Amino acid sequence: MDLSQTLLLFEQRLLSQTTRRDAEEISRLLADDFIEFGANGSIWTKAEVVEQLPLQPFAQRTISEFAAKQLSEDTALVTYHCHTVAIGQRSPANSLRSSIWRQQGEHWQMVFHQGTFLPQR
Repeated sequence: MDLSQTLLLFEQRLLSQTTRRDAEEISRLLADDFIEFGANGSIWTKAEVVEQLPLQPFAQRTISEFAAKQLSEDTALVTYHCHTVAIGQRSPANSLRSSIWRQQGEHWQMVFHQGTFLPQR
């Protein structure tokens, strides 16, 4: 499996309901120095995501226009469009997402993530 496919699988895993309810799995996928700039302007650390994500209502998300760019031997940037439809929500919420992944030995972990809402058309 190439790097792009590997990182797409990890991004999809982080969007899945199973992972979002599993603090241990979230903790394995996020680096200790992880930081997220949320689409609403909030800033999240790994500890906050591990604690809060399992408590949030689940919304089905899909990925399109996924791209991965290797920045160094052990670091990669991924970008994609995320499409969300929450229960009771009339129209989808779309966002641009970017993540930086770092390889630690045999494992990849996310060190940075940012989401930016796209205006509805």
